[in-house]
This record gives sequence, C-alpha cells and structure tokens, in this order.
Amino acid sequence: MVNIGNIRDYMRSQAEEDRIKKWIQVEGVDLDDALRQAAIEVGVSVKKLEYEIRDPGKKGSFGLGMRKCVIIAYPVISRVDDNPDEDFDINLSGVEEKSVDKDSEIIVRLTSEGAFLAVFPPLGKGRKATEKQAAAKLNSRNVKDIDQRLVSEVIKIANGSSVKVGEFIYNPASDAIISVEITDFEMKAFVSVKMPGKGGTDVDFDTVLNFLTNNNIIHGIDEDRIRELEKHPVYDTSILIAEGTKAVNGNDATIIYNFDINRSEIKLKEKNGKVDFKEQNLIKNVVEGQALARKISLEEGQSGRTVTGRLLPAKDGKDIVFEVGKNVKLSDDEKTAVAEINGQIMILSGKLNVEPIYVVPGDVNLKTGGNVTFLGTVLVKGSVADGFKVKAAGNIEVIGNVGKAELDAEGEIIVHQGVNGKNGGFVRAGKSVWAKFLENAIVEAGEIVVASDGIINCRVEANKKIICQGKRATIVGGVLRAAEEIHAKSLGSVAGSETVLEVGYDPKSKKRLVKLAENMETLTKELDEVELNINTIKNLVKLKKKLSDEKKTYLNQLMEKQSEIEKQKTAVVDETEEIEAYLSSLSVKGRISSSFKVFPGVKMHIKEAFLEVTNEFKAVTFIKENGLIKITKYQELEEDYSKKK
Repeated sequence: MVNIGNIRDYMRSQAEEDRIKKWIQVEGVDLDDALRQAAIEVGVSVKKLEYEIRDPGKKGSFGLGMRKCVIIAYPVISRVDDNPDEDFDINLSGVEEKSVDKDSEIIVRLTSEGAFLAVFPPLGKGRKATEKQAAAKLNSRNVKDIDQRLVSEVIKIANGSSVKVGEFIYNPASDAIISVEITDFEMKAFVSVKMPGKGGTDVDFDTVLNFLTNNNIIHGIDEDRIRELEKHPVYDTSILIAEGTKAVNGNDATIIYNFDINRSEIKLKEKNGKVDFKEQNLIKNVVEGQALARKISLEEGQSGRTVTGRLLPAKDGKDIVFEVGKNVKLSDDEKTAVAEINGQIMILSGKLNVEPIYVVPGDVNLKTGGNVTFLGTVLVKGSVADGFKVKAAGNIEVIGNVGKAELDAEGEIIVHQGVNGKNGGFVRAGKSVWAKFLENAIVEAGEIVVASDGIINCRVEANKKIICQGKRATIVGGVLRAAEEIHAKSLGSVAGSETVLEVGYDPKSKKRLVKLAENMETLTKELDEVELNINTIKNLVKLKKKLSDEKKTYLNQLMEKQSEIEKQKTAVVDETEEIEAYLSSLSVKGRISSSFKVFPGVKMHIKEAFLEVTNEFKAVTFIKENGLIKITKYQELEEDYSKKK
C-alpha cells in the first residue's frame, strides 16, 4: 500500500542521491575566497551552498608558511515540506491572477530519472483533478509502466509535489529546447522554452543553469525563478531569468548646517494671534560648545555588472574641504564644527565664524530688523526707537538716543546720548549703566549708574552708587536707591519736586521686603475669609444641624486651604526676618552728597534714619550718625566718573 509517507521517503532519497553526486572540492586564499570559487563552479550563489572544511589554511608570515583553505561544497537541496495541505502559487509571468477560481492543474515532467507527475490543488470553486485526466496527460507523453497506485495518491494529495510514477522511451531529439535573449545593453536576459516532443525530457534546474553559463550569463541569475520553471514548466513564453546590477555613483561629501544659512528670509513670530514685525529673528545666536555644522563624508561608488559579468565601474563622490574661521574649532575627527564662544554665527568666504559683537548699522527699528537678542555684545550705531527691545549676554552700546524702549544686558549698558523713557522705558544692566541723561525711565544696575547731565523723574536702583557728575548734573524727582552713595551737583529743584533718595542698604533686598509685605497683606485677607467660612459651618454643627456630604467636603477643603495659607505666612515671616537681619549686618554706611545745592522737598533715607530737607543747603554731604542724618562738609568723589564713558 503506497501512502504519503512512502512518497516523502522516496523524494528525500532522490534528493540525497542528487546532492551527493554534485559535490566539488575547491581551494582559496581564505574561506570566503574558496566559497566564491565554489559558487562560480557550481553555478549558484554563496548562500545556496553547503560546505565542509577540509583544511582551514594558514596566512603565514611575509608569504612564508602560507597554506590555502580547502573545502568540499555542494548546492543546498530543498526539502519537501511536511505540510501536505500547502498550496503552491506559481506565477512566472509576474502578473497577479485576477480569477479566484481555477481548476486543479496536472503537470507531467520527463527527466533522465523517469516520468514524474505533479498535481496542483484547485483554487476557489475550481474542479479537482481526476485519474482519467492524469492518465490522458501521461499517455500524451508516451509514459510506460505507470504505477496507478502512486498516480491515485498524488491526485488525492494534490500538493504540487513531483513524484515518479513511470518510465518512458527516451528520444534525445525531442528534448525541450531553450533559447536566450540578452537585452538592455546586457542588463537583462530572457529565456524561452520550447515544449518537448514525444520521448523528450523537460528542463530542470541544472540544465537551465548550465545553458545560461554556456551562453556567458553568469551574474544576477534568478535561481528561484529557475526552480519554479523546473517545477512548473512554461512554454513559448519569454521569462526574465537574470538582471544585471547597475553601477551606483557615490554621493559627494556635504556639510549639514544646524542653522538656517539663508539670512534673506525673514521668519516672523506671532504674538496674541498677530504677526510681531519687531521680532524678525535675523541674528543666529550660538553658545560655546554648540555644534554648528557636520560634514557628511563622500561615499564610494558601488560597481555594477551586466548579466554577462562585465564590470560597470562607478565613480566615488567628490570630497570637500571643511574650513572654519574665527572662534570655531573642528572636532578630533574633523567632522563637526563647534563654537568656542557665545555669539553670532556667520559664514564669511565659505568659512564658519562666531562673532562676539553684533553691529546694528543704524537705528533699531523695523527697517534694520526689529528687536535684537544676542549672546554677545551689541553695538547700535544709531538710536533705539520707541517700542523696541535690545537684549545682550554681553554689553550694549548705543551711539544715539534710547526712547520708550527696553535695554537688558548681562554686562554694561552705555548710551552716548540719553534715555527718554516717556514713563515706559526700562534699562537693566548686570554691571553698570552709563548715559548722558536719564529721564522718565526705570533703571537697574548691578554696580553703578552714571549720568553726566542728570537724572529726571526716574526710578533708579544701583547695588553700589548713583553718580551725576557734570555741568548740569542734577537729580530731580523720582526715587533713587543705592547701597553706598548718591552724588550729584544739585539735588531737587526750586519747584520742590518730590525727590526720594535712599542709601545704606541693598536695593534688591529692600524691594523684596516691600514685595513680602504685600504678600503678607494678601495672605492675611485670604486667611480671614477662609476662617470666616470655617466658623460659619462649625456654628451650624453647634446648632445641631446635620451637614450634607457636599458641606463636609467643602469644610475639609477650607481646612486644607487654611493650613496651606498658614504655611505660606510662616515662610514670608521667615524670609522677612532673614532679609532684615542681613540689612542690619551690612557694613555699608551710605552717604548722599551735593557739590552745589540741595533744595527743599528732598527726602533722604540713610538706612533706617530719615530726613526731609526744609532749608536750602550748599555743597554738603549727608551721613548717618547716632541714629540721625547729619549734615557735614561736602565730600568729593573718590573717582572721576566723567571720563569713564
């Protein structure tokens, strides 16, 4: 009784015999070289080889003692799948089948081993193959000594496996004829098979492969397609059997910039749904250590081959020189450009440069690019118009005037003319502020503020000194605070404008105290309101009224808020006491001086001492002594600040 197990065992034994017959012994410089030689001789790719190493070889030293690698190699033989129900989708034409219904297909192949029968299952509603149809196919090929039991089993299983079922009288003149056509400048090869006559054998894998080799087709062969052609013959149809490999030129080296190198394009920002034309973002700021650009190396070209093995050379990409300029360095591998300082990135003569100074050639307005933000020093050769901002990590120097604008620098701010803030200007410097005059503006400095022509109606704070030194060096109106000294030619005015001068303490700490006092007042009001609501709910409980779940939840929320506010008040008290202790410990004495005249109406604070001037004084200095402000002889400045700017 023949069953599927017998058929599998029979096919495995045939495959094993076939594999043993085709082994070859080759040698090479190393294992990879030996495998390449074996692939050429057998006519398959390296991945289709199985091999055994007879001698691993030896490299030797300086050509002495070298021994070649020797291997036994043979092509991989596909095993029969153990799943008898697997369908075979054979489509050599490359066109997808449109119909889902297809009758079972019967294939008869004649080889040197005998007559083989394969039956493919039907698709969809297609009809199954019958023994009568198989007999007709076999008879049409003059097959003799047919094993009917095997035929019945093959038809029953119908999984596309090819099984020997009989013999035939071989007629070499009737063998299938293969023809080949090479096209597209040797980049494609097509084969066509003419149907065999009576007693002629069908093509098999080795026959096709040898035929291609004999016709100089050795590269890009589609071995899977040859196996399909062996398993499922297609006659009088041109089949693409090999394709060449195109040569691919390498890409040129290139530089990838980490910033927009097109400075002509203005990218505007939106603010509250409107385009802010003042923010034109023309400056490309970078910080020290920032990667500015990266070089992508050239690629080597990948050579190609035609189906006949002819080499198609490829060109390597072109290299470029990666050059950097001032304040930029290359990484150790010379692939990345890195900024050495903070500043503005620029490309000059093809080189990357980082400039520490940004120059505005005219006024800061819409025409020259709008607001300026720079990680270095900014030089404005004109003025700063109303409504614009200049911010710098270094210094800011303005040759002209500053209007109702904002200047903010980590270093110094120098205004060669003056600042007329129009009750909206703001100037802040991490170090000092120098100007010809300051009027109707807010000014803050980490060190000193110097105005040669006077300070009018300003709020000025300096961590060291406020100095007005010049022919018109007058302080009139406003509130001025300095830790060490306030000095001017005249203080106040004949009109009695309120002028408040405070020295002897840290202005920032004093400002923080004011803010803390405001916070304490706000927290106290919130706490009073919360406690009132808590007491109201507690009174309801005393009246023996049952609280709803909603009121219980609300009470819990109120008590949590009460606790949180009390914690915040404690923090405010602690910080206030800390600042007051710090101010009391300061060794700065503080003084206020006038080289010409002090007018009535000027109010002075030297630490905790206070004095309101009611009489006119000439050339005096005010100091604190025994808890009171004392009027003494005028003390000149220790330095001449008029020549600093």
